[in-house]
Amino acid sequence: MKKTYVFPGQGSQFEGMGKDLYESSAIAKSYFDQANEILGYNITDIMFEGTEAELKETRITQPAVFLHSVIKIIMAEDSFEPFAVAGHSLGEISALVANKTLSFEDGLRLVQQRAEAMQKACELEESTMAAIVGLEDQVIEDICANIDDIVVPANYNCPGQLVISGSISGINEAVKQLTEAGAKRALVLAVRGAFHSPLMKPAEEELKTAIENTTFNTPICPVYQNVTAKAETDPNRIKENLIAQLTAPVKWTQSMLNMIEDGTEMFVEAGGSGKVIRGFIKRVNRKFPSEAL
Repeated sequence: MKKTYVFPGQGSQFEGMGKDLYESSAIAKSYFDQANEILGYNITDIMFEGTEAELKETRITQPAVFLHSVIKIIMAEDSFEPFAVAGHSLGEISALVANKTLSFEDGLRLVQQRAEAMQKACELEESTMAAIVGLEDQVIEDICANIDDIVVPANYNCPGQLVISGSISGINEAVKQLTEAGAKRALVLAVRGAFHSPLMKPAEEELKTAIENTTFNTPICPVYQNVTAKAETDPNRIKENLIAQLTAPVKWTQSMLNMIEDGTEMFVEAGGSGKVIRGFIKRVNRKFPSEAL
């Protein structure tokens, strides 16, 4: 069966994540210990015993979710034969480690730099995101384009669910107009940052140097990248798309449709609760097979 492995992003963290892996597997323990050394602090303390609030901090969330996903793949390496891989936002770096484009060490370092760069960008200007449910993408795109402030589509999560990103005033005005346009739900998220928007430009510029100085290998299978929603195997193209990802929308709906059209027969969600990406898949095709690793 042609299995495509998919990796969740920020928001899939949970209290105690990874503790069972650490306690039950010497391999997992060695990678968690190595991660503590690379990061320069014991992220395992926060992952295993930290509060929900601590886990929500971007600088913690991103490496925590990455580690949970990648270590699960490492533990399943004997049976890991991917047709393709893909990751939602942060999860794209997890996917690139899974398909051997990046080493574990380089992937973790990039995640740490990404998280810190995004945290700094969030602090430069107050911004946020909002989830819009029950409207056509085109309607949302048109309304965002006509608002006299920064507000853009950020995450095309699944049919009927699109997350927008921008300034506080831009998001508030968009939520008002989208509600009037018939959205079933237009909810400002508890996020202090406009991810995947022009407000992440400072983070993109900072991360660009780190990505350009990192070795990207030829992958063992294609990666469907957020920026293009298409299968990529060329290391240079993968690099370019990863740099562009911070300010570009996550084309997840388009990616899932392309993966299915290109021959994927089952999705396997690696890491997090195992429910986030599978929930999106059900909105594309309720009967399409998926499982959690």
